[in-house]
Amino acid sequence: MPSDKPEEKPKRKRRSTTAKPKPSSKPAKAKTDAKPKTKRVAKPKPSKPKLKKDNMMRKPFISKVVVNMSLGSGGEILAKAKTVLESLTEQKPVDVLAKSHNRDFGLRKGGPMGCKVTLRGQKAIDFAKRALDVKDNQLPISSVDHGGNVSFGISEHIQIPGTKYDPDLGIFGMDVCICTERPGYRINRRRRTRRRIPQRHRVTKEASVELLTRELGVKFTRPEEEEEE
Repeated sequence: MPSDKPEEKPKRKRRSTTAKPKPSSKPAKAKTDAKPKTKRVAKPKPSKPKLKKDNMMRKPFISKVVVNMSLGSGGEILAKAKTVLESLTEQKPVDVLAKSHNRDFGLRKGGPMGCKVTLRGQKAIDFAKRALDVKDNQLPISSVDHGGNVSFGISEHIQIPGTKYDPDLGIFGMDVCICTERPGYRINRRRRTRRRIPQRHRVTKEASVELLTRELGVKFTRPEEEEEE
């Protein structure tokens, strides 16, 4: 008797999804034809630009001379100090104001405590030569800072050549600071787009010593030389 079950259909084989590589008609290249690998050579680092000695922007110069008289108080003694300072520099001095309050010294914040004058140009060089005559044109090397500025003190203003003693005014001491710069320092002082002076453009201690020796005839002494004297 025939069976009631339906006949099962034969299962079809699924095709493989991976395509078989087609045989190429071109002959395979030999391994000897491969290009040789080249080693990568490290590029040399760019060297720092050499600074020319003849560059005008590299030549330092004396920018200003600041003469300061610190008194610690105002009033009549400050008026006399201004008179002395104006007679020495032929320029009107300005007041130096206290930045903080000090009860021991009797100073109030914003109160006058001295006077100063800033000289520029030929007037600054002339006064610097007169002030250095008091020191016999000799200064210790320690008076030069890392920015190329030179500072020294004068105990009595009557030691400056061409100055006479006035008993009505008295005797005053002062501090003299000679500042050196290179062209381009204005970018550190201007109001807009202010920039810092790079280290390579700042005046070094050695450059300042060479400039003052050449321009003002200053002789800088070392600590060993001072002990021998």
